[in-house]
Amino acid sequence: MSALLGSGQILCIVGARPNFMKIAPIMRAFARPESALSARLLHTGQHYDAAMKHAFFEQLNIPEPDVDLGVGSGSHAQQTAEIMKRFEPVLDASTPVAVLVVGDVNSTIACALVAVKKGIPVIHVEAGLRSGDRSMPEEINRILTDQLSELLFTTEAEALDNLSREGIAPERVHFVGNVMIDSLRYNLPNAVPAQTTLTNAGVTDVDSAEGGYGLVTLHRPSNVDDPVVLARLLQVLARISQRTPLLFPIHPRTEARIADAGLEGLLADSAITTIGPQGYLEMLGLMKDARVVLTDSGGIQEETTALGVPCITLRENTERPITVTQGTNTVVGTDERAILQCYEDVMASGGKVGCIPELWDGGSAQRIVEVINAWASSAQ
Repeated sequence: MSALLGSGQILCIVGARPNFMKIAPIMRAFARPESALSARLLHTGQHYDAAMKHAFFEQLNIPEPDVDLGVGSGSHAQQTAEIMKRFEPVLDASTPVAVLVVGDVNSTIACALVAVKKGIPVIHVEAGLRSGDRSMPEEINRILTDQLSELLFTTEAEALDNLSREGIAPERVHFVGNVMIDSLRYNLPNAVPAQTTLTNAGVTDVDSAEGGYGLVTLHRPSNVDDPVVLARLLQVLARISQRTPLLFPIHPRTEARIADAGLEGLLADSAITTIGPQGYLEMLGLMKDARVVLTDSGGIQEETTALGVPCITLRENTERPITVTQGTNTVVGTDERAILQCYEDVMASGGKVGCIPELWDGGSAQRIVEVINAWASSAQ
């Protein structure tokens, strides 16, 4: 372990699928000859599926982690505590220049807490995003991680307002754009066509080229853990599928909640086609070719905006308001009438045209690494 990190190295943390897309361009930028610092990768294993991990790491050209904590699932408290317990010996054995965390998952706050208590600077990529809803565990993770961080990198200029209100000095904040969009732009030429994914999944009754299809993702506890909300969403999705066939790459946890609630019939009696979880390139192709996307995912709100695809967000709020004010996203909550009205508007007009937000240009990771190199050099 002592040889893991030497002088001039940044320890980058990933824990869940959304982290992979954010860390890939950062690892590439650190690997360039002009970077005085190098990066090592630690995977907490917060969301662990061997096949999906391999697929994502391979598709995104992420190097195999230097350390894999293999934490696995658990309650928020159990998972956060276990990550902290397993991460501490890594820092005891070697001292990086800084610990870089991305996003808002439990791995983000857990590793940030351990690092800052050991006097190691924390760098937060995707800082300053706020939904205003503290019932979301991710919101708590965002707020606390930003308070602990020495350097904060934001995806949109307005995030500085959130951070300033929370007492964070503006000189610690750097607006660099969105590394998720770095990954999207880098990988878009290799996106798997939707029809290929459908064929590989054995789907023969949906033609991606004729009449179009909608893409659905549901995974947030507020939507899938409450049987009443879940039933309402499945009912409205079933109604929409009568007009536009829907593809639903279904998360195993969501599938289990549908079964627990006895709601399988709502899927069986609809034109909703469920397929298994997909790799990044497959999902990119499905999003790119979709007529509309209905989701509760934060990252997909950003990706659809970058792709110019209408997005209907099945949540009461979003921590990514720029996707609404500038992009193709509309937040409708879980009310059936609001969802149907938004869907009808998309069908009638093609959806919000939107624009690509400032600095969502594929160069965010390079800007991040340049700032970190300058910061580390000035600290010597």
